[in-house]
Amino acid sequence: MDLRIALAGNPNCGKTTLFNALTGSNQFVGNWPGVTVEKKEGKLKKHSGVVITDLPGIYSLSPYTLEEVVARNYLIGERPDAILNIVDGTNLERNLYLTTQLVELGIPVVVAINMMDVVKKNGDTIRTEQLAKELGCKVVEISALKGTGISEAAEAAIASAESKKIAPIHPFTGSVEHCLAHIEEAVVHDMPEEQQRWYAIKLFERDEKVLAQLDLSDEIKNHIEHDIAEVETELDDDSESIVTNERYIYISSIIHDCYKKKHKDKMTTSDKIDRVVTNRWAALPIFAVIMFAVYYIAISTVGAWGTDWVNDNLFGDGFHLFGIGSSQYEELNDEYSEADEIVNGYISYAEEKGYDTEAVSTALDTEADDFDSAKAKSALTAFATDIENYKGIDFSKATYSVEDEETLATEDVTATLAEFKDAVATVEKYNCEAPDPAEYGVWVPGIPELVSNGLDSIGCADWLSGLINDGIVAGVGAVLGFVPQMLVLFILLAFLEACGYMARIAFVMDRIFRKFGLSGKSFIPMLIGTGCGVPGIMASRTIENERDRRMTIMTTTFIPCSAKTPFIAMIAGALFGGSAWIATFAYFLGVAAIIVSGIILKKTKMFSGDPAPFVMELPAYHLPTVGNVLRSMWERAWSFIKKAGTVILLATILVWFLSYFGFVNGSFQMLTEDQMDSSLLAIIGNAISWIFAPLGWGNWQAAVASVTGLIAKENIVGTMGILYGGAGGTVYQAMADAFTQVSGLSFLAFNLLCAPCFAAIGAMKREMNNAKWTLFAVGYQCVFAYAVALMINQFGNLFTGNVQVVGLIFAILVLAFIIFMLVKPYKESNKLTAKVKV
Repeated sequence: MDLRIALAGNPNCGKTTLFNALTGSNQFVGNWPGVTVEKKEGKLKKHSGVVITDLPGIYSLSPYTLEEVVARNYLIGERPDAILNIVDGTNLERNLYLTTQLVELGIPVVVAINMMDVVKKNGDTIRTEQLAKELGCKVVEISALKGTGISEAAEAAIASAESKKIAPIHPFTGSVEHCLAHIEEAVVHDMPEEQQRWYAIKLFERDEKVLAQLDLSDEIKNHIEHDIAEVETELDDDSESIVTNERYIYISSIIHDCYKKKHKDKMTTSDKIDRVVTNRWAALPIFAVIMFAVYYIAISTVGAWGTDWVNDNLFGDGFHLFGIGSSQYEELNDEYSEADEIVNGYISYAEEKGYDTEAVSTALDTEADDFDSAKAKSALTAFATDIENYKGIDFSKATYSVEDEETLATEDVTATLAEFKDAVATVEKYNCEAPDPAEYGVWVPGIPELVSNGLDSIGCADWLSGLINDGIVAGVGAVLGFVPQMLVLFILLAFLEACGYMARIAFVMDRIFRKFGLSGKSFIPMLIGTGCGVPGIMASRTIENERDRRMTIMTTTFIPCSAKTPFIAMIAGALFGGSAWIATFAYFLGVAAIIVSGIILKKTKMFSGDPAPFVMELPAYHLPTVGNVLRSMWERAWSFIKKAGTVILLATILVWFLSYFGFVNGSFQMLTEDQMDSSLLAIIGNAISWIFAPLGWGNWQAAVASVTGLIAKENIVGTMGILYGGAGGTVYQAMADAFTQVSGLSFLAFNLLCAPCFAAIGAMKREMNNAKWTLFAVGYQCVFAYAVALMINQFGNLFTGNVQVVGLIFAILVLAFIIFMLVKPYKESNKLTAKVKV
């Protein structure tokens, strides 16, 4: 049977660095049962029969946080063969508090004093032999960062586990020991002897979880309560504080003989840096600059380059291997595209003026099965010759609209007849077809192209080909497109976390965010969420408090991410003349939604309670190892690929089926894109469109666009382009006919605030590790978005004269409820005492 060794220590003591050094790549990452706290286990290098468990970073074994509960449950319930307690040598007294609790568990303990290289550099001395004698257990010196002493620590833990030798008990004062003896005799005498001491101490502290576990009778409770009360009266303090004070008295006596500090009053390098980066006035500007740099590198430059390459090349048409032939192709393609735009513009202009363009349009259709380049050139030449001397229509210049592929915004462009002739010559030079990239350099087709060609070669059925290409490949591509940005973002965040900076900024931001019911650590996910909600949600795992973490996950996606930008631009262009204030409104709306939600949720039963004390160790600044940073980055990215990828893949397949199958003339069949109004998705849209009528856009097209936005928010633009682009005129014109400015603003608000894309929902499920909480979060987002959109539409209609009495009444009731929740006092506001862990 494998030996089990648990790594235990304070947060930021170097425990995870030691775990990585001990196990290398032999790690298994999961979650502790029923909670979102990450569980790491691994095989000790060169010892296949030894399993190392990396417990969450904790300050004590008191059940204040979820991490402490998880660690304590494991140590008490699973009882590993030994505990390797990692202690920060630069903060010895603070870290030994946990040590005094671990040795009481009746499990062999080895103490590994980490950062000894820093201790020695500072000129300090720790007498490890004397410390081992005082604690009654083996003590070794290590530097997890530099890899020194690690093997010795592991071997000492193995030897301790095999010997089963436990540390002697350190005594408390006489009255406390007398009370503990009574408790052991009255309650826990039937337990194994090595466990009695710990249970007695917890009963003395009135530990609620231990009391619930033992389920004592009222008679026994009253008996031990009498003994505890006598000690509290004698020592004039509560029992928990008495034990805490006793521990520190014991630790101080040990420190006095074992630890010599050379420069007691001298500021360390970390202290000097903190005077700047945590300064009341400078902290936020410095943080803004650092996070702007992170965001700029990960989202706008390096990460964006990677994402664009994956989307445009790997999951697009393809790419030139090593860039060979790429520049030549791009130069020729740009030349052809510019000429083709002018030719198509002139044809559109001629058709608009009443000229019959059917022949030339049909001949130039390169996607037609019977396309012939010779006929196309002949038809184009004939068209160019005819319009040059055409009577009745002025072809000396032509004005036409050009549509932006991303936002579908249109721009009027004017070309002259001379430019048209040059364009015709250029298009004919390329035989009326765009240059084939495969003819230049070494061309590697994209995955969709390879899959499509492979399916065509085996004569695959249309429905199966559509499922694989538009469902599976498109779904996987949508997931993997995020990965380059996430890799860059996570490696930068891992560096900031490992070097010690993130601990400082969480401390700085806590004072501001606490006013809104959120943790200071909530700011990081929300900032990251402006680039992409998925890494923003995943960044919430740095928040230890479960309530704060869940609230952060629920509100992070209110901030508009980059995927929502094209949709914002589309609404601004179609209904507001491209006004810049629409984008400003969108971001302010997201911030307001977070603040209002934070205040409201904090006043509900699920999130109410005493404010969680903000306890955080500020580690000394140091350069992290490359291996640890890369490992942290990969663990986060791989977790996203496995979990969120599954969700978006299944969802894409479902929406594909609903979009491309429906009833035509009573027959259920696969549809073409121009038959989308007969699809199952359209039927669903019609069935639910009435729900959105009070919001001002109760038509099936808008409802369907909102549904497809769940796959990816960019899909809203594409869906709107299909559904509103079929009739005459531009998409913007059709949208202007379907929406008023008020209803358009309502439509924008709903889709900005409602449930995020499936990838983000998958990330929410991964981080919450609970289906019910995920459904609640999505439900809250949708209800909140509906309420905001309802108020925008109904109150906006007051100014346009299009008042709907029933809808207005509901909007007033919603506003009244929100105001009531905002002004309602917190349940804990009458007891502002904070429980501080020491």
